[in-house]
Amino acid sequence: MPSVMESSEGGDEGESLRYEELEDDSVSPTDLSELLKEGTKESHDRAENTQFVKDFLKGQIKKELFKLATTALYFTYTALEEEMDRNKDNPVFAPLYFPLELHRKEALIKDMKYFYGEDWKEKIQCSDATQQYVDRIHHVGQHEPELLVAHAYTRYMGDLSGGQVLKKVAQRALKLPSTEEGIQFYTFENISNAQKFKQLYRARLNALDLDKNCKERIVEEANRAFRFNMEVFDELDKIGRSLAEEAQDGGVPVHDGKGDVRKCPYYADKLGRLGVMSGLPREYGRGLAALTLSFILAGNAAAGCPYHTAVALAKQPIVQLILAACVAVAAGAAAWYVM
Repeated sequence: MPSVMESSEGGDEGESLRYEELEDDSVSPTDLSELLKEGTKESHDRAENTQFVKDFLKGQIKKELFKLATTALYFTYTALEEEMDRNKDNPVFAPLYFPLELHRKEALIKDMKYFYGEDWKEKIQCSDATQQYVDRIHHVGQHEPELLVAHAYTRYMGDLSGGQVLKKVAQRALKLPSTEEGIQFYTFENISNAQKFKQLYRARLNALDLDKNCKERIVEEANRAFRFNMEVFDELDKIGRSLAEEAQDGGVPVHDGKGDVRKCPYYADKLGRLGVMSGLPREYGRGLAALTLSFILAGNAAAGCPYHTAVALAKQPIVQLILAACVAVAAGAAAWYVM
């Protein structure tokens, strides 16, 4: 194992990890890090080519969808780090326990507060795909802790690599503050050099006392972790397609007065938020809102939509009388001017 300085687990909270230059020339094809790298290459490529990731990399990410993605990460890392804490003294996992350097839950809580407010816990809900991922992590941590290695490797090494690209894309596409509010998840304050830390992590992987069969099971579990991630991506992609187009340049969406009022972008957005505010997809919000839609339309549906406000006012007798008077005055003024 290459010479490194130990992590700051027992040091001051603000201390960063320190390590010497690590060498890769001693890596063997049978080392776990190499088996994971080669054994998950196809899954990695497939994950990168999901529609959600491709759109994200192009900067085509709506804020509401990014919030839901952050919510999925919160539930995932809460489960992962709970099981890591449970197994921090287990020899099959202990060498990979870097809470100060890697844990993301606290950073995600900051992001959730930024997007949802102080009462964020009341506004979110774990999605179906994320729940399946979470359940698997808990099962592994409690019954097969050696497989927890696969989930930690898949998540954290990805966060320190491609995650840094996503950080920049999200900050630019969503016009997030330069002070990094909303993207704390991607910021590893206690890792001074990501490349060197990844070398350290791989060295720790390779030093685990595991037989060939166990290594193969870890690689298989890593591929399963990628599948869980892809299922979350596919779920987010479906939700993204259902989201109403966001107003551009601060414009206000207006119903054109034709067809079903429920197709009005204003109402689609407003009703969809009933679901989004609780972490649900917008189509769920619309379903929930369907119970109240007839009441809204029967009452004063025009209260929010600019077009319907004008139409509703125009139907009022007093308004019609005023409009008629204005037309008469205008006509008289025009006739006087012509003479």
